[in-house]
Amino acid sequence: MEKLEDLNLEGLKIYQNDNLYCFTSDAILLSRFPTVKKGEVVADFCSGSGIVGLHLFGLNKDKVKSVHLFEMQSDLYELSKKSIEINDLSDKFFAVNCKVQDIDSTFNEKFSLIVCNPPYMEKGAGEVNEKRHIAVCRAELELTLKELVRAISKSLKFGGRTCLVHRADRLCEVISEMQKNNIEPKRLQFVNAGKKEPYLFLIEGVKGGKSGLKVLNAIKN
Repeated sequence: MEKLEDLNLEGLKIYQNDNLYCFTSDAILLSRFPTVKKGEVVADFCSGSGIVGLHLFGLNKDKVKSVHLFEMQSDLYELSKKSIEINDLSDKFFAVNCKVQDIDSTFNEKFSLIVCNPPYMEKGAGEVNEKRHIAVCRAELELTLKELVRAISKSLKFGGRTCLVHRADRLCEVISEMQKNNIEPKRLQFVNAGKKEPYLFLIEGVKGGKSGLKVLNAIKN
């Protein structure tokens, strides 16, 4: 069932559909993590219905120049288009229906900030939702970590930043792939639930950046 939800932020609204993948608190945490600069040209990879891009924009309306939403699933892409229209943001937001691996070369080195809430699970690791359109949002059935980071590096300007949220047990893999693709991790923040050990992390990397990682205080979710 399709519904229009209020983000309680700058009057922004977003379309969701209970039969499709719906965003979680991970997306909100990610949207709050970047330090957004004036004139930011933003891309949201694996954007789903557009929540990270919309929420990040709402928090930084005076700084964000444009936001591109890249989503491979046509149903989620159509929802993001409707959200752009209902919020009257067609001059700043642009939805693109394609796989991250297939982003056109016209976007090479275009973005100053790329955010992404990717599939967390490796293919073949653990149970996968029987509904394919849900499963591809949670597991690497259509996009691997290696492919994702390569695509991010390709689309980032030199000196541009990327911010990701991912599962804590894959931190080493994420850092390794970033460094292989000339993205140096600069900020790291773990997320835990109550007194439990961290289950997620947020990380920022800079393309062509110098080494030196700052670990922030963990946050509870």
